[in-house]
Amino acid sequence: MKVHGRCNLACDYCFLYEGPDHTWRTRPAAASPEVLARTAQRIAEHARVHGLTTVALVLHGGEPLLAGADTLARLTDDLRARVPAGCTVLATVQTNGTLLTEQRVAVLARHGIRIGISLDGGLPAHNARRLDHAGRPSWPAAARGARLVAARFPQSYAGILTVVDPHLDPVETYESLLDLGPPAMDLLLPHGNWSAPPPYWEGERHGAWLCAVFDRWWTAGHRETRVRLFEECLALLLGLPAATESLGLAPFDALVVETDGTIEQVDSLKSAYEGAARTGLDVFRHSFDEALDHPGVAARQAGAASLADRCRACPLVEVCGGGHYAHRYRAGHGFRNPSVYCADLQIFIRHVAERLARDTKALSPVPVSSEGGAP
Repeated sequence: MKVHGRCNLACDYCFLYEGPDHTWRTRPAAASPEVLARTAQRIAEHARVHGLTTVALVLHGGEPLLAGADTLARLTDDLRARVPAGCTVLATVQTNGTLLTEQRVAVLARHGIRIGISLDGGLPAHNARRLDHAGRPSWPAAARGARLVAARFPQSYAGILTVVDPHLDPVETYESLLDLGPPAMDLLLPHGNWSAPPPYWEGERHGAWLCAVFDRWWTAGHRETRVRLFEECLALLLGLPAATESLGLAPFDALVVETDGTIEQVDSLKSAYEGAARTGLDVFRHSFDEALDHPGVAARQAGAASLADRCRACPLVEVCGGGHYAHRYRAGHGFRNPSVYCADLQIFIRHVAERLARDTKALSPVPVSSEGGAP
């Protein structure tokens, strides 16, 4: 839920505000009470129709705390009051951390809203490009916010989300984030595609970066923190179910409600081209079941059937799943392509498989082909 459509930072690499899609400019800055109420009604309707026992509500932006902690609390309480008995609402706010004060965090904690923080690393130098609109560094406020949550409200700390930057030292970046005490981390590959490749793309540097962090994490054991990407990769290699946007073939089950009530596909698609996430639907006239029938959403539910022929023939397909959907785009050819990170993902998955097989000794090496690679 986009509770606020603007951000108090002006990061020059932001795919949303500096990328090819400018639809955010035409939408209201904040979601109105009517949009919030109707969204809660639609989510509850969907939970009731499908007998859901869990609903994940991600309070997003922009910077969602610009809407006020009380607004986030009211929306969450309203949704919990509307969903059927036995349905749990897992609410999380994803914030850049700069607006986290003791009063705001106390409100979020009191209303059962967990706090995820987006950072580029745990040192000032890692966050040098995360500036506010006046050009001032965001790190001092973000670091204070992260340490406040870790020290005073650990039960509300969801973790840290970091985008891989291969020009930063991988182990230093990981260990600096550990110093902020996150119970979990998520490492995301920067958004890019075949028509607009990500920075530092050459030489499979992103794959090597992930391997270095995995080795540091794996050697220390799982006690330091959870790393979602690593845990999901291990689960998929072991044949266990796993759900992530970056790996695997499980149907993707998220939608975005914008500040004006329009229903869209996930924001990452906006890194491809103007209007890539558009569905033409809104919470006032359409249910989420209608959104499931949208061709773009249906493609995310189709598993291997939506992949390029080369991906379906790859021995890693059950683990890789074709990679992140947005990273498959090529102008004139749509999304039915291997990921722009195909080579990086092969390096990473094979590395994890080899460590798993070697270090557990009880497992045979996972059979992976040395063939393949990016087109």
